Amino acid sequence: MGQYPSTSSSSVELNRRDTPPSEGLGLGWDHGLDLPSIPPESSAVPDLGRADDDAGGGVDFTSELPDECLAHVFHFLGSGDRKRCSLVCRRWLRVDGESRHRLSLDAQADLLNFIPPIFARYDSISKLSLRCDRKSISINDDALILIALRCTSLSRLKLRGCRELTDLGIAAFSQHAKNLRKFSCGSCSLGAGAVNAILDHCTGLEEISIKRLRGIHDGAELIGPGVAAKSLKSICLKEIINGQCFGPLIIGAKGLKTLKLIRCLGDWDSILQTIGSSTPSLIEVHFERIQLSDAGLAGISHCKGIEILHIVKIPECSNLGLCSIAENCTQLRKFYIDGWRINRIGDEGLVAIAKQCPNLQELVLIGVNATHSSLSLIASNCPKLERLALCGSDAIRDAEIACIATKCEALRKLCIKGCPITDVGIESLALGCPNLVKIKVRKCRGVSNQVAEWLRERKGSLIFNLDAETEDEIGVQESAVEFAPMFAQQAAAPDVPSSSNDRSTMFRAKLGLFAGRNFVACTFRRWSNGENSSGGNL
Repeated sequence: MGQYPSTSSSSVELNRRDTPPSEGLGLGWDHGLDLPSIPPESSAVPDLGRADDDAGGGVDFTSELPDECLAHVFHFLGSGDRKRCSLVCRRWLRVDGESRHRLSLDAQADLLNFIPPIFARYDSISKLSLRCDRKSISINDDALILIALRCTSLSRLKLRGCRELTDLGIAAFSQHAKNLRKFSCGSCSLGAGAVNAILDHCTGLEEISIKRLRGIHDGAELIGPGVAAKSLKSICLKEIINGQCFGPLIIGAKGLKTLKLIRCLGDWDSILQTIGSSTPSLIEVHFERIQLSDAGLAGISHCKGIEILHIVKIPECSNLGLCSIAENCTQLRKFYIDGWRINRIGDEGLVAIAKQCPNLQELVLIGVNATHSSLSLIASNCPKLERLALCGSDAIRDAEIACIATKCEALRKLCIKGCPITDVGIESLALGCPNLVKIKVRKCRGVSNQVAEWLRERKGSLIFNLDAETEDEIGVQESAVEFAPMFAQQAAAPDVPSSSNDRSTMFRAKLGLFAGRNFVACTFRRWSNGENSSGGNL
């Protein structure tokens, strides 16, 4: 969502696919709308319902159309069209304002003066995003409290770059935002007190996402679940220096279903060992670039209901941890591993997954040297496997691809990137995988354009995307896999010892967190029916 300066012609950005009141609320595309300079009751706004046919005016055929239907029509219009329609007459202006449920504002300091007229017109806003760029002064506590008083139906709040907000302001806001269900905060100066205030006052809070909060540092107060302990379902922590202060929150959220820990410093083993026995409801887990060992994986494996697991660039996780996951998490459906090419995860762990997780539908292996022995077992024991990605592995050759073609009958989508396969391996796919609808091959120098044309002729309905690049480019550019999840850059990493005397030192040296700021992005997108479609979310 873009932002617009909050001047006298303040611009407001809202959701294009916002569902009508009869269908509830939903996330979707965004489009902008300028607040009209004419007040709603101004005589300058024409009333089409009173048009005089004798005077040459037209008949307003929308006068008998219910407001709900008119609002539904507005939702299909683009940014400019909806803005112009809101100025046609007083009724259209009112319906447009009442049917808006999502708003994105440029949260600079002068927004304070425009909050009353904005929320007088858009009085049904339930999803609000406040963003401020780094070079500007953001709104302060007074503006946020005024928003809470004016926007009584607010259920989702997203704060980005609002550095003038304080813990006291968030505490006052939370006392008026009783209906808040989703709270996201990033790049602000808030501390543990602000997060605790949200958790202590918002009884229906379901999702909380915290990213780069400057006030959370070593020695910060602990963050507990508060009154949201029973309702909280999703916790996402990104780039937190002292993430361990969230330990009581993670452990105390008894109904937690989704946990994401991404680039957060500190040792997470002890917290995850505790959560394994206290949070049986956990379904989705994402770990990326955190200090975690096999002991932590063994702890989280006691959450036997886990269906989605991402383990991304965690150097201390090995086959032993995967064996613990396989033994307990037998309902696993989606498994994503980025082994960072350090050879600690391989056939042994994948064989355990194949033997214990028959419901596997999606498997993504990056920098993991899986050979014929493990892939054959996965293909045989996981009959529901529909999506498979093999990236950056020297062990994936024609024999492994032939094995997949022979045994993966349910496979629909296959991605191969940076593997030493040849035309022979691609040809084998034409003889197997009867349900295969899409193949994407990138940076595999042994695959030629000739085999691509041959495969298209042999299987006309098959979508085959070939991007053969040089080996030097492998691991540097984006690796786009057009099914969920998609993944981006892969950085080649040197081999590291299988053990370390100083875990913290090795972890910081390996990841370089908060020093170089050169984080390798992992981007997730939806595979649509078209070849070049992509999706985004709030």
